[in-house]
Amino acid sequence: MSIVLHIPHASKHIPNEYIKYFNLSKKDLEIELLKMTDHFTDELFDVLGDNIHQLKFPMSRLLVDVERFEKDELEPMSKVGMGCIYKKTHDGNSLKNDEHIKDELINKFYKTHHENFSKIVDKKLIENNKVIIIDCHSFPKYPLPYELNQVMNRPEICIGTDNFHTSEKLRNLFGELFKKSNFTVKYNAPFKGSIVPLKFYNKEKRVQSVMIELRRDLYMNEDTGQKNIKFLKIKKTLIKLIENIKS
Repeated sequence: MSIVLHIPHASKHIPNEYIKYFNLSKKDLEIELLKMTDHFTDELFDVLGDNIHQLKFPMSRLLVDVERFEKDELEPMSKVGMGCIYKKTHDGNSLKNDEHIKDELINKFYKTHHENFSKIVDKKLIENNKVIIIDCHSFPKYPLPYELNQVMNRPEICIGTDNFHTSEKLRNLFGELFKKSNFTVKYNAPFKGSIVPLKFYNKEKRVQSVMIELRRDLYMNEDTGQKNIKFLKIKKTLIKLIENIKS
């Protein structure tokens, strides 16, 4: 079995050549990055080991969101201006004017990432006959205005599942491991689903997928973007959980 850690929203990087398309001041862009980035998920899910592969998208989701469907008609979040190319900020203001470079962004970043993702899963499936994708995210303690689920009482851990690609065994295993570590857990709330490359989606049961969403106040100060004293404890817990899954 191989594990692929998919980390789409950890980066804050926006190449200088694209900054001019943003409608925000430097300060407001920093605020938007603070609100929207899954801070430090690349560090928290930095798990070493045989048959564990980490795939991080190197750009900010504000430029391109590889977790969304490419086609707006398939993507529910496009209704609030947040398809794979965001038009709106977290609070509904205009983010950027990039309609004329949308195809460039999709071809250069979105499609490249998904082609790479598919190749990695394909290779690991051939090598080990089973792949578990862990879709690695974080979320704010309180819902942002754009979010579809505005329930204020949020769990510390959200586990997202897919009807075809998340077995009941995998779902329950992650849930019980987090509960044993004294975290509050909900399934598919406030966020649902888990990513699978389209090549395998609803076709290949040997590709399993589960999304892990960490509430950010567990490991950082959401106002400053700085790690808190519990950061290393959370990281060690995640390493232990993933090692348990692998064994």
